[in-house]
Amino acid sequence: MELWYTEKQTPHLGITCLIRETLCHYQTRYQDLAILDTVQFGRMLVLDGMVMTTEKDEFVYHEMLTHIAMQSHPGPQQVLIVGGGDGGVLREVLKYDSVERATLVEIDGEVIEAAKKYLPTIAAGFNDPRAQVLVTDGIEHVKQVVGEYDVILIDSTEPIGPAAGLFTAGFYRDVYRALKKDGLVVAQTESPFYNADLIADVTASMQRIFPLTKLYLASVPTYPSGLWSFTAASKCYDPEQCHKKPLQAKYYNYDVHAACFALPGFVRELVAVK
Repeated sequence: MELWYTEKQTPHLGITCLIRETLCHYQTRYQDLAILDTVQFGRMLVLDGMVMTTEKDEFVYHEMLTHIAMQSHPGPQQVLIVGGGDGGVLREVLKYDSVERATLVEIDGEVIEAAKKYLPTIAAGFNDPRAQVLVTDGIEHVKQVVGEYDVILIDSTEPIGPAAGLFTAGFYRDVYRALKKDGLVVAQTESPFYNADLIADVTASMQRIFPLTKLYLASVPTYPSGLWSFTAASKCYDPEQCHKKPLQAKYYNYDVHAACFALPGFVRELVAVK
């Protein structure tokens, strides 16, 4: 008997994967957590019925969330990751010798422990001495710091439940204060096909707070529509300008850095200044 998992990505569309085995499935304090071994994508982390990451395509999302900011800033030393309990962004941040401390703030510690146990190639950075892990509310952490971080990376789940506050203007104002005078932030901002209103709202909010805001795109097969957006906002440095620091990556490269900011017409309309 075959076992299939389906994520309803919209009320009218889903993605379905053949499963070898359910490795774990339980309710944490915050969400339903499952790790599935799929035939197509390898091990898959699912939170509240939504695919967060898979072994097969995780590198696209984690590299593109991380390296645009890390290559645009000339020497990031203090980096904050909000969310990202699977550890993929942390792993990518720690590829840079300039990083003195990478602080990961994840509200659900059980996501971290599950990733360490079942997704070790993704959770590879947790043992690095430069990694600091705080199991607490990222929104509250950002409120409590001023001028501390060179780069902030917002690796959130979808804008529902505990993550909803990570897509608000109030949170972005707190992020601005938490950054150093030349700091920059990158946030994952969902699919331009399915979340057009959210992208427009996030862009407008960041444009009111930061001197420079730019959207860029990448292709992530398991995410809704396969086309994913990220929003970079900066106090100083242009996110399109790459310092070309040495880096080993599977998706990101210097040409991709330049090309990902070339937006299709319908996406340009979403981020046009009103």
